[in-house]
Amino acid sequence: MSDCVFCKIIAGQIPSEKVYEDEEFIVIKDIRPVAPTHLLAIYKKHIPTINDLELEDSQKMWRLFEVIKTVAKQQNIESYRIVQNNGKDSGQEVPHIHFHIIAGRRLGALG
Repeated sequence: MSDCVFCKIIAGQIPSEKVYEDEEFIVIKDIRPVAPTHLLAIYKKHIPTINDLELEDSQKMWRLFEVIKTVAKQQNIESYRIVQNNGKDSGQEVPHIHFHIIAGRRLGALG
């Protein structure tokens, strides 16, 4: 999608600090971190929300957890929170599926 910031990052049109990349996923440092460690794990295919996933993409998304485990190990992160906002009312700012990996301090309760 031409106006999607994550698609532009994936295409190399906008610089980012990558910590991981493969054929289907990219993990970058968040430019507005809420904790000492705040990464974004992004599915490279432009799909706005989980509700828009087709079966083939849903199956690929399960591999995201292996990517997160790999990145956590590489970054020496033992304890972390994974957050996925799905839609505007949930706080999703970029309509492209992505997961926040938040760590580096004691995190409070959700809600």
